[in-house]
Amino acid sequence: MADPHITLTASQRARLKKLARCARAEWRRVSRARILLDAAHGRRHPDTARRNRVHVDTVRRLCARFRAEGEAALGDRPRSGRPPRYGPDARLAIVSAVTEASPEADSHWSHRLLAEHLADTVGISEAQIGRILKDLDLRPHRVRGWLNRPADPDFAVRARAVCDLYLNPPAGAVLLSVDEKTQVQAVARRHPDRPERPGLRTRREFEYVRHGTVSLYAAMDVTTGQVLGEIIPGRNDSTNFCWFLTQLDQAIDPALKIHLILDNGSAHTSRQTRAWLAAHPRFTVTFTPKHASWLNMVEMFFSTLTRRLLRRGSFTSREDLAGKILNFIEVRDRDAKPYRWTYTGELLKAT
Repeated sequence: MADPHITLTASQRARLKKLARCARAEWRRVSRARILLDAAHGRRHPDTARRNRVHVDTVRRLCARFRAEGEAALGDRPRSGRPPRYGPDARLAIVSAVTEASPEADSHWSHRLLAEHLADTVGISEAQIGRILKDLDLRPHRVRGWLNRPADPDFAVRARAVCDLYLNPPAGAVLLSVDEKTQVQAVARRHPDRPERPGLRTRREFEYVRHGTVSLYAAMDVTTGQVLGEIIPGRNDSTNFCWFLTQLDQAIDPALKIHLILDNGSAHTSRQTRAWLAAHPRFTVTFTPKHASWLNMVEMFFSTLTRRLLRRGSFTSREDLAGKILNFIEVRDRDAKPYRWTYTGELLKAT
């Protein structure tokens, strides 16, 4: 009796041919695709088996599966496997330890600590604990920062107000994004860097000397990208912040109003600062929402300053660091360009 053949549609044939030629697919799937193509071509099962170096029963079973299941026959059927050694009770014990208990001395659980903790009750290896934790998507060695605060009901309104100013700056006024960058470390390497050569990157001495810290006030013109910066002459408090506001008042054309974007730092919202602003009606202030200083555009300038100067710079003193920061601002302002703002204040989806 002739072997029953299989029939392929044009799309099935195209997919099987592609799989049969694929060099990155599983070999068992590639082999099965070639067997099905040979069977659909009209070859007898013994010939197909010899051609693909498998037993003839393998060809018969595969063709029967394909007629019943279609292309699902390319994959393996579910197998029972070895009976699980650790049942639900072991998993519950691991979950309970990770989520409800703490190690005796360590700050967090590791696979080794969990194995020791559960040695008497469960008797499970570190490797098995790792597999169970991975299967349950538990990672006791990882931590993610979280701000535990009530939701700001005015967040969307206040964020949209800030974004509207960035996208539509007020006429007849200078729109300034103002903030401070505090505790910038003056760090010098004990030995100078060795310059780069072909095939050899710049080499830097790992030992360093600290020379103190410097703090910076910066006011960035949103429409031009230029920055007016001043080194804070002492503590970052209301007195020095009002001093910086006075510097802005004196440096900007008296015919223009000044609109400030500020976060909710204590020096920005103190009684002394509010009194100073009330005595200078030329200034208008829009505050970012609480815990949303990322909406302050001057933070983008601080990122540029860090990447281009502070991260790889070497500073022999506080005065050296302050001078290089102010020089960076001066050089950058010669051809400064405004940052492009696209966020409109709409609520963002949590990840």
